[in-house]
Amino acid sequence: MEDKIYYLDFKTLENFMRDSLVGAGVPLEDAKICADVLITADKRGIDSHGIGRLKPIYIDRIRDGILNPKTTVEFVKKTPTTAVIDAHDGMGMVASKQAMQYAIDHAREYGMGMTVVRNSSHYGIAGYYALMAIQNGMIGITGTNARPSIAPTFGVENMLGTNPLTFGMPTDEPFPFFLDCATSVSQRGKIEVYGRAGKQLPPGWVIDEQGNTRTDTDQILIDLVKGKAALTPLGGLGEETAGYKGYGYATVVEILSAALQQGCFLKQLLGFSPEGKKQPYHLGHFFIAINIDAFCGLENFKHTAGEILRALRNSRKAPGKERIYTAGEKEYEIMLKREKTGVPINAALQKNMIDLKRDYNLTQYHFDFE
Repeated sequence: MEDKIYYLDFKTLENFMRDSLVGAGVPLEDAKICADVLITADKRGIDSHGIGRLKPIYIDRIRDGILNPKTTVEFVKKTPTTAVIDAHDGMGMVASKQAMQYAIDHAREYGMGMTVVRNSSHYGIAGYYALMAIQNGMIGITGTNARPSIAPTFGVENMLGTNPLTFGMPTDEPFPFFLDCATSVSQRGKIEVYGRAGKQLPPGWVIDEQGNTRTDTDQILIDLVKGKAALTPLGGLGEETAGYKGYGYATVVEILSAALQQGCFLKQLLGFSPEGKKQPYHLGHFFIAINIDAFCGLENFKHTAGEILRALRNSRKAPGKERIYTAGEKEYEIMLKREKTGVPINAALQKNMIDLKRDYNLTQYHFDFE
């Protein structure tokens, strides 16, 4: 196969992901939700969490028997503003959409809503759920724990997940404030992107058991699972560049993703039993919706938020720099571009898609790269 980038339009790619998931045993309505989460990442250029995750994170785990394709969402506890949910190791996106919708519905009536989820799985881009709140005129906040990747400050053992702490807020601009990022210098998904492209990592992203930086991407992906490599927290190594801040925020997300729902945490999320056999990851998430109208008028909030962002972008620029961005702006511009060009599909993704098409007899799809 020629190592050439091809582009697919949003609808074709979304439908392909939906049909692949159905082929793997996910019910159609649930597969639509999962595909919507995945295409939302690809639309915005978050390539670490779109089509690139379809096979290795979802379909392969279903095939391995550690992810339930049919999701049972159980509300363990409810109050007028909160809920505790057990996802029973089903599709994280399905349980999470219900969880955020519950928070939104109750925030609409009571001003705020919060839900927590246990025994879940990878829920896609955290920003999807913040965007749900934005679309309902609310502030959205969410986070999730993940399999151990980050070493604590002054440590070398991977203990914490990449644990995103994500915020979304409506503005009076064409795009919202949208901050969706890991609490590590870089997340595992971006390392996978480097691996698919055959690129070495930048120094400072990953350390070995002696605390030395590593850049050998493919072996790092293996050693992260074995516990022989660890990601550095946001801020980097030690205290000089404030790595303790990323370490602290990752811990905040870990606590909120495990303690309120009495779920699993840290090394319990490795995905392996004590005997070394693959098992469900038992992840936890939390979702917060804040009804802006409970505080001030929505349009007033959006205007003030927009004024803040515009002031930041119009501030003095560093020498040689043409623009200052605010969170969500680049993703919006990438989405506008990809509406015309489509989503880039590299050689590794082309192979995955051809394999899935064959495995699930998806003969209705015809790709230029076949």
